[in-house]
Amino acid sequence: MSRSKNTSRPTAREEYEAEVAAYVQAGGNEQVQRVITAVQGLTRRLSQWYAVGLQDVGLTTGEWTVISRLATAPKDATTTPSQLAEAAAVAPSSMTHRLDKLAERGLIERSTDPANRTRVLVELTTEGWETFRQVIRNSDLLESDVLSKLTTGQREQLATLLEKAIAGLDDLTAARDTAASYS
Repeated sequence: MSRSKNTSRPTAREEYEAEVAAYVQAGGNEQVQRVITAVQGLTRRLSQWYAVGLQDVGLTTGEWTVISRLATAPKDATTTPSQLAEAAAVAPSSMTHRLDKLAERGLIERSTDPANRTRVLVELTTEGWETFRQVIRNSDLLESDVLSKLTTGQREQLATLLEKAIAGLDDLTAARDTAASYS
């Protein structure tokens, strides 16, 4: 193993290899652990880069969760603060505070649901959408660099394989939910 230049901190590859070895020693299947550990490590490292990129546009990761959730919602869908709190796994009061900050910056707006006047709806403003686009463009540059060692064909193959893994997770979730409904 080679250490990264000018530091005693392990490289991403060294961390990955140590984690896989520990999981295999504990009884994990090596092939499974190589894949899952790689995906988790990549996610963890990218999240660190994303947090820095979000700071550059004045957002926290929590605020980004709201903006990205609103931006990726189906066109005809309505989104409430409680749905956002559930998606972000935070208390409704924490979401209210987050929404207040985003509204003050002009990134979201809240309105009363015309079909149910006791419900509040949340949507991105034009400025919120532009912020979303800026973050995505900046992230795409980083992600392209991360994937630069792969050919176009390899990227396509990796995407297809990961999509199959996601489908497997969906199948497990459906089976668990079905089993829970019979309990």
